[in-house]
Amino acid sequence: MREYTYLYGAFCPETGDSFQLILPYANGDCMNIFLNMLSEEFSNYRMIPGMDNASRHGNNNCIENIVPLFQLPHSPELNPAEHVWKEVRENGGFKNQTFDTLRDVEQKLCEAVLRLRDDKEKIKSLTGFGWVLSAISDIMIAV
Repeated sequence: MREYTYLYGAFCPETGDSFQLILPYANGDCMNIFLNMLSEEFSNYRMIPGMDNASRHGNNNCIENIVPLFQLPHSPELNPAEHVWKEVRENGGFKNQTFDTLRDVEQKLCEAVLRLRDDKEKIKSLTGFGWVLSAISDIMIAV
């Protein structure tokens, strides 16, 4: 029998700040939980998270300090978070690894996320593409 768990995350390519949450489903309800908690954690900031066009991303509530920016369909390479997920998979202790329980997976995931959260330079290097940093600069100037 297969069991699943899902890691949600938001990353700032400029500061290396990050926010992750492990939730049991990949659906609109869990996305809303994630976005509401993200909003609370960074209540003094306006955030523009890049999101793919997954159906779970489209039904989120209107949150005052979060304005989603939806990517072109079928373009995961445009989402810097995909590089963070690859880092977690490849260097978080999951490569060629099997687990006895979902709890064991979640424990390993927590360890990987905490290590990465504390390494702001790594987050910046994984997500700070030139075009992203330029867009951030342009948005900051335009506001």
